[in-house]
Amino acid sequence: MLRLAIFLGLMAMPVAAQEAANAAGGVLRVLDKITGVVTDLELREGEVRNVGLLSIMLTECRYPVDNPAGDAYEMLIIRYREVEDPVFMGWMIASAPALNAMDHPRYDVWALRCMMS
Repeated sequence: MLRLAIFLGLMAMPVAAQEAANAAGGVLRVLDKITGVVTDLELREGEVRNVGLLSIMLTECRYPVDNPAGDAYEMLIIRYREVEDPVFMGWMIASAPALNAMDHPRYDVWALRCMMS
């Protein structure tokens, strides 16, 4: 019984946070659901690129220090046409694209990886 209590107590302890590092840029994928065209973009931090009717800005790309190829966290600002309010602004996670996805009738955007150099 004591072993079970110790085990349950250890399971309830918080997991240590994963340390992340910033990359020079990131790679993301854009799908135009009407035409079926898939475009991969390499963006540096602060760079803005246009794909179809989207304007995409990467503000930051982070990756786990202990496993650089394991995941990517990209902070994106995405605008549709010339509309000032973004259709998406937030973090996209490469390993969990549905966690914080852009909700748009024509386009899908996914974070793929960070650029290390």
